[in-house]
Amino acid sequence: MKALLTVPLFLVCAAYLMTNAPAFAQSSAAEQLEKSLKLIDAKDDEYRAVIAISPSAQDEAAAIDQSGGSLLEGMPILVKDNIDMFGLPTTAGSLALLENYPSKDAPSIAQLKQAGGLIFGKTNLSEWANFRSEKSSSGWSAVGGQTRNAIDVSRSPCGSSSGSGVAVALGYVDVAIGTETHGSIICPASANGVVGFKPTHGIVSGEGIVPLASSQDTAGPLANSIENASLVLSAMIDPTAKNYADLVEGLQNIKEGSELKGLRLGVMTSTLGYDPRRDALFQRAVKKLESAGVVIINDIQLKEYDGFWDDNYSLLKYEFKRDLNAYFKGRKNSTSEFTLASLIEFNQANAKDELKHFDQGIFEQSQALELSEDAYRSIREKGLKAMREDGLEKVYAEHELDGIIGITGGPAWKIDHINGDAFHGPGMSAYPAIGGYPHVTITGGDIAGMPVGLSFIGKRYEDHVLASIVYGFSQLSE
Repeated sequence: MKALLTVPLFLVCAAYLMTNAPAFAQSSAAEQLEKSLKLIDAKDDEYRAVIAISPSAQDEAAAIDQSGGSLLEGMPILVKDNIDMFGLPTTAGSLALLENYPSKDAPSIAQLKQAGGLIFGKTNLSEWANFRSEKSSSGWSAVGGQTRNAIDVSRSPCGSSSGSGVAVALGYVDVAIGTETHGSIICPASANGVVGFKPTHGIVSGEGIVPLASSQDTAGPLANSIENASLVLSAMIDPTAKNYADLVEGLQNIKEGSELKGLRLGVMTSTLGYDPRRDALFQRAVKKLESAGVVIINDIQLKEYDGFWDDNYSLLKYEFKRDLNAYFKGRKNSTSEFTLASLIEFNQANAKDELKHFDQGIFEQSQALELSEDAYRSIREKGLKAMREDGLEKVYAEHELDGIIGITGGPAWKIDHINGDAFHGPGMSAYPAIGGYPHVTITGGDIAGMPVGLSFIGKRYEDHVLASIVYGFSQLSE
């Protein structure tokens, strides 16, 4: 643990949200880094958004400044601590992985560096991407402690990319990288009042990322604007991805395609009716879109089959055990002998630190799950069909939609280490996460000062089109 604590971590800051104007190109990489480090050193003791700073950050900033112009121009970027960054351990928030030093950067991080991004540290997260206990507290890890909401420190930052969302909301960086399996980019972005961009599944490499479930896992940006989120995502696209050139060019030029007039957006009915305050914020956004010439199609619904949610949970638990064991087997350090079974034993042996707030019930369920490969494949195919051919694809075609909108989720709840997380009202994360569709959340307003996100779901491999729609919305006046 000493290796992680050689630099000042955890800062406190009066909660303020960054403006939409990109600031990263206005000074040198070294100057931008110094600003970020001063904020972190002065303010993170209370928020615990940052888990580690790279000891070579200043040298890397100097090298970027010497090399001249680049796409990201030395933009400081923090990375969730389940993604490999050479020089720091990849802990996933667990004390078991304090020596999990990678031999190289994850491909997505290497690409950001090649584009001129200054990757200088790691953010705290919900331990094991919030897939250890059904009573977990979002933003807590044994390594980093409890990350706190950027607006109200008594409230949850949501997870599991909690530190990334808080770091952006507090202005440490314009962009931080998170990962999502089922809402872990979208929820912390919404809860902390920033932009979250979960891309189409598969367009960002998953190599070098501690897995939860490979059929849904993806990395993506949390940012202070849709412009910055899109620019950084464009640098992360896997060169082997479908529609690579269109995605990269489109994401770098979202303003050119941001005309809203004539677009058809469907309203996801399932997110409405829980709280009149949420509904009022959403209707205000709808009126803005209609005033810009958007055609709104109401009452969009998806009808999943009976047992769908249980099937998806079984799929996640099956893939978690399989993918995590494979991840450890491929490591070139002391964690290569680990398995899910040995992690369970580690947590039991270190219960005072690892299990002091909540159990490891999901670990144990995943380890004990009896599901054949054939049964798993059947569930996977059935679930994808429900979300795609019988779900979003069907809805898009029937209503000739360009996208779907809804309420991202409710305002952040109070942190509760006894009862765990308490989500208030239905949200938009599940369908695009399971189906692999791009999903962007942008602040739609607040309830008693706490942000509430507005969600936009796009078509697969049309992330750039979705980003342009969100950009167009962000430019609308009240």
